[in-house]
Formats: sequence, C-alpha cells, structure tokens
Amino acid sequence: MQHIPQADLNEFLSDEPARKAAFVQQIGEAFQEIGFLALKGHFLDAVLQEQLYREIRNFFELPPEIKSSYEVKDGGGQRGYTGFGKEHAAGRTVGDLKEFWHFGQDLENKPFLKDNYPDNLNVKELENFNSVGNLVFLKLEETAKVVLQALALYLKLDEHYFDEFIEGGNSILRAIHYPPITEAPKEAERAAAHGDINLITLLMGAQGGGLQVLNRQNQWIDAVAEPDELMINIGDMLSRLTNNLLPSTIHRVVNPPQEQWANSRYSLPFFMHPIPQMPLNCLAETVDETHPKQYDDILAGAFLHQRLVDLGLFKK
Repeated sequence: MQHIPQADLNEFLSDEPARKAAFVQQIGEAFQEIGFLALKGHFLDAVLQEQLYREIRNFFELPPEIKSSYEVKDGGGQRGYTGFGKEHAAGRTVGDLKEFWHFGQDLENKPFLKDNYPDNLNVKELENFNSVGNLVFLKLEETAKVVLQALALYLKLDEHYFDEFIEGGNSILRAIHYPPITEAPKEAERAAAHGDINLITLLMGAQGGGLQVLNRQNQWIDAVAEPDELMINIGDMLSRLTNNLLPSTIHRVVNPPQEQWANSRYSLPFFMHPIPQMPLNCLAETVDETHPKQYDDILAGAFLHQRLVDLGLFKK
C-alpha cells in the first residue's frame, strides 16, 4: 500500500445499514493493511481547530521560564509542559526535536475522576487556553468512541464493547511544537520512529508534511491529510487486544529540508486511552491454531507505565 486510505464517518452515522456495514469493512481493512486512515466527517469543526492552533502558538511563544514553570516534577510528562528534547523513542537515547503540552480529562467538570488522574494545569497567562483545549479534547474523545464502535463490529464484538472501558479513560490531548532547526541535527529527528502506546490516535496537523508511515512492505510513505481530515492510527494497546490482527504501525516525523528549517511545525495528536483497569488480554475471537496468542495478559495501566519508562518519562 502506497497511500493512506480515506473514509467518511458520516457513512457509519447514517441510518442505512448497508452504508454503515461498508464503512465498518472499509476502515477495518485499512487498519489491518496499514494501520492508518484519513477520516472526514469527524466532530471537530474548522473554527475550533483554528482556535486551538492559535492558543498553542501563543503558549509556545511564551518565555522559556514561564513554560518551564508548568513542568510537573516526577509527573512522567502526563500533564502540563514537557521541555524540548526530553522525550525519546523507545530504544533510543537521543531526544526528539520537540516540546509539548498535555491536556487530560477535565476534572473540574468530571470531579468523580479526581481520584484517578492528575489535574490539568491552568495556564494563567492565556485566558482561553484551557477552555479551548478541554473542548477539543471532548470532540476528539467522542470521535474516537464512534471509530471504536465501528472497529468493535469489524472484530465481531458488540458495537458498544469499548464504551465502558473508554468512558472516563486516561486519554491525552498533546499539543506538539517542533521549533525551527538552528543547526544540523546529528542523530535527532523531530519524532523518531515509534509506535503509539494507546488504543487509537487521532491526529490534527497532518497537513504540513513530515509524517511518514512504515507500510507492510517496509517502505516509508508520506501520510498527508486534507484540511478537513484527521489522521487515525492503531496503537499498541489495540494491537495486543486483537492479537496483532490490527497491528500498530511504526511512524515518524522527519526533519524538513534545510530551506524549511526556519519554520515551526505544530501537531495535535489525541491519544485515546482506556481506563487503567481495562484488560489488554488477547480477544478470544482473534486467537486460533493459525494465530496463536502473541501477548501476555496485562492491564492497561501497567502497560502504560512500562512504556513511559521506555520513553524516558518515568523511572522504574
């Protein structure tokens, strides 16, 4: 496969069973064959997207001492700001050429989750930063929920199989800034080759180029979305759950050509995580004599902690 498949979520949301079934088959095959999909018809409108871009540009333009005041010591980068070069891909020690901010569940509006997750950090310098981020979080969470309902049907599960596991899940909206490159990088990339940890990822900002996907023929191909599309990919948690029927695809963000080094790049992935108590045990529907079980049983929370250690964000 040399290109990223496209689909429209309105097909699944239609009242026509044949259109809904065709969408289920279309995205199931796309995720099985390459693990990536460009999706139209999602719940995030263009106005809200531009509002978020404006807010995150304003944040990353703040002085370094203000940005670093929002870093949470020993927080594993799960909320607030993480400074430039502090995260690296698993198996590497060279930091990626990025800084980022994390929004989680809005605990002010969901106080029943306060015992489960850390609070979001309020950026007092920017009046609308948190309210816009929280609204985008909800729109992407709802989109991800519907995509997982379609995937549940593809896996021959009940349509609402995932609902109980993602309600109040440990999802994260990450605002990434890849700053201008000021000198030739030696080994560092904007984001080195990696697989995502979570169930599925919904990505804003795949229009600017740089994102590449490793297809099943071991070839890097460009993944560029249209302005009204989100790029969606399978994460390692869903790979484990489906016994690799829906494999997590390795991807990266390559450094731009030298004539574009002076340009910043912004990217906004939403990492759909389940509740920490969700079992990631291989589904019985995906295990048989031809496809023996490939993964040990583990809970989502324990798996997440292992991976954050691998990324250099937590100590063991």
